[in-house]
Amino acid sequence: MPSYTVTVATGSQWFAGTDDYVYLTLQGTDGCSDRHLLDKPFYNDFERGAVDSYDVTVEEDLGEIQLIKIEKRRYWYQDDWYLKYITVKTPVGDYLEFPCYRWITDEKEVVLRDGRAKLPRDDKTQILKQHRRKELESRQKMYRWKEWHPGFPLSIDAHSHSELPRDIQFDNEKGIDFILNYTKAMENLYVNRFMHMFQSSWSDFADFERIFVRISNTISEYVMQHWREDFMFGYQFLNGCNPVLIRRCTEIPKKLPVTMDMVECSLERNLTLEEEVKQGNIFIVDYELLDGVDANKTDPCTVQYLAAPICLLYKNLEKKIVPIAIQLGQKPGPDNPIFLPSDATYDWLLAKIWVRSSDFHIHQTVTHLLRTHLVSEVFSIAMFRQLPAVHPLFKLLVPHMRFTIAINTKAREQLICECGLFDKANATGGGGHVQMVQKAMKDLTYSSLCFPEYIKAKGMDSKEDIPYYFYRDDGIKVWEAIKSFAEDVIHIYYESDEVVCEDVELQAFVKDIYVYGMRGVKASGFPKMIRTRETLAEYLTVIMFTTSAQHAAVNFGQYDWCSWIPNAPPTMRCPPPTEKGTVTIEQIVESLPDRGRSCWHLGAVWALSQFQDTELFLGMYPDEHFVEKPVKEAMAKFRKNLDEIVSIITERNKNKKLPYYYLSPDRIPNSVAV
Repeated sequence: MPSYTVTVATGSQWFAGTDDYVYLTLQGTDGCSDRHLLDKPFYNDFERGAVDSYDVTVEEDLGEIQLIKIEKRRYWYQDDWYLKYITVKTPVGDYLEFPCYRWITDEKEVVLRDGRAKLPRDDKTQILKQHRRKELESRQKMYRWKEWHPGFPLSIDAHSHSELPRDIQFDNEKGIDFILNYTKAMENLYVNRFMHMFQSSWSDFADFERIFVRISNTISEYVMQHWREDFMFGYQFLNGCNPVLIRRCTEIPKKLPVTMDMVECSLERNLTLEEEVKQGNIFIVDYELLDGVDANKTDPCTVQYLAAPICLLYKNLEKKIVPIAIQLGQKPGPDNPIFLPSDATYDWLLAKIWVRSSDFHIHQTVTHLLRTHLVSEVFSIAMFRQLPAVHPLFKLLVPHMRFTIAINTKAREQLICECGLFDKANATGGGGHVQMVQKAMKDLTYSSLCFPEYIKAKGMDSKEDIPYYFYRDDGIKVWEAIKSFAEDVIHIYYESDEVVCEDVELQAFVKDIYVYGMRGVKASGFPKMIRTRETLAEYLTVIMFTTSAQHAAVNFGQYDWCSWIPNAPPTMRCPPPTEKGTVTIEQIVESLPDRGRSCWHLGAVWALSQFQDTELFLGMYPDEHFVEKPVKEAMAKFRKNLDEIVSIITERNKNKKLPYYYLSPDRIPNSVAV
C-alpha cells in the first residue's frame, strides 16, 4: 500500500501547541484517503516550536495530492494551535509543501493547497476552483467593512481586539495594551510621579529637564540643546518625524502679506523676495488644515488652544533651510502679526513653538494615523477579502499586513476613541482629531502615496538644490528597491498585460480599496482597475512602501524629536499672541503643557517609538508562503539591494551629530504594527 511521510511544523508563539486530537486527510486527483489520526492528547506532539513526522499509509494510489485537511478535536479544554506548514513526501519521492501560518481554533479544520502560487486562470479542476471560492466566501464573512466615523476610510467591523479573527490578533494582547504600555513607559522614564499633576505648570525651560531622560548618542539630547536655533527648526521639516509638509514656494500667498522690508535682513543673495522665489530659494509650510478645528474641551479646568500657522522658509548660502516669517493664523490683520527673526527673542521663539505644536498635530493625525495606519488597514482588509492564500499577490503582501488591523483596532478601543488616552494630553483630542481626518481625506490621493511623484509635486526633488533632505534620498532608494522586487514577482506570474486584466481576484482587490477604502471618490485618483504589469508594479509598491518605509519614517523618530516638550508641545494652554513685544519667558512656560500632560506625552512618544519584541524588518520573510525557486531568488536579490542601501546610509551617517536612519532598511519593519 502507498505510504506518505507527513511532517508538521508548529509555531513558536506562546500557547501555539495543542493537546487535542489531530486528524489528517489527503485528497488527490484519484480519490481521497481515509482520515488519519496523527496525534492524541498527552503524546507530546505539536508542542510549541516542534516539528513532528508521521508515516501515513493509504489503501490506494491517490494520484497527485490536491488538498490536505487538518482537523483539531477538543480533548479536555479548548486551546488554539498555530500550524506553520506541512510537508508531504509522496511514494515516488516528491516533496510537496503546504504553507499554513494560521491558527486553528475551537474544533475547526483547515484545508490547504500546496505552496505553488496560482492565479485564478491556473486552476483547472473543479475541486481547486471550489476551494478557492469557499476560502474567499469564508474570509468575506470574517473581514467585514465598517464606518468608524463619517468620511473616514472604512475599517474592520470589530469593536475590540478580541473580536478579530484569531489569525490577525497579536500573539500577546498585553503587549499592545496602550494604557499598560504608557504607564510602563512613564515608570521607565521616571516621570510617573508627575503624571497626575494636571494644571501644575513648570517653572522654566530648564524645569522640563526633570522629565527628560538622557540616552547616549541619541538625537533627543541634541534637540534639547539646540531646539531654539533657526537651523534646528528648519532642519526638522526635512528630516524630523514629519518631513512631508515642506514644499517649494512658487508664489507668496495673499493670505501671508510678507514684504521685502520684513525679510530683507534674512536674505543673503542681494535679491528681492520675488527674485528669491523665482530662483527656488523660498519654501512654505501651511497648516491650513487646522483652521476651524475644535480644541480639546475634555478638561474643564484647562482651556486648550490650536493655531493654523503659515511658515515661510529660506534656503541660505549654505543650502540650509531656515525660517524667515511666521503668521500664526490664516487671515491677515492687525491682530495676526507676521513674526520675524529680527523680532524680540521671545516673540520669535513663541511663534516657532506654535509652529512646532501645529506640526505635531498634523503629524500625529494626518501623516501618521491617516496616511499610514488607516490606509494600511484598508489594504489589509481588501487583501483578506479578495485574495486567497494561493494567490501570488497574497503571498507577496501578507508579510506587510502583519498585526496592522490588530494595532488599529486596539487604538480605536483605547487610544483615539472618545475619552481615550489621546484626549489626556493633546489639544486635538476630544474630537478635533476626527475633524482633521475628515478634512485631510480630500488630499489623500493615489499620487500622494507614490513617493517619487509626491516629492516632485512639492518641488523637493532636486538633490543639488536641497542637498540635506535625507528623507527624500533614502526614501527614493527604498522605493526603487521595493518596486524592483515587485516587478520581479509580477513577471514570474503575469506573462503579459492581458493576464493582469484577466485576474478577477486582483481586480476585486483593487476595486475594494477604491470603493471602501477611498469611499469611491473619483478625485482620489485610486484606480478602479489595473490593466498593465507596469501599473500593477507601482500599485504594489505603493502598498508595500506605505506599510513599511513610510510608517517607519514618521513613527520611530517620535521620541527623538518630540521628547523635549518645548520642541513638540502636544497642547498649548494660552492663545496665540496677537501683538508683538509682549511675550515673556513666563508666558511661554505658562503656554506649554502642564506637568501631567507633559508626562503623558512623554510616555506616548516613548511607547510609540519602540519596535515590537518579535519585529520583522524589510526583506525578512521567515514565513515561507512562496515555495518557487524564482521567487526565492527575487527575495535574495531584494535583500541584497536593501543591504547596499543600509551600507550607504551607515557610511553617510558616520560622525554626523544628527544621523538620519529611519529609512535604513534594517530599521524598517515590514508592517504597521505599533
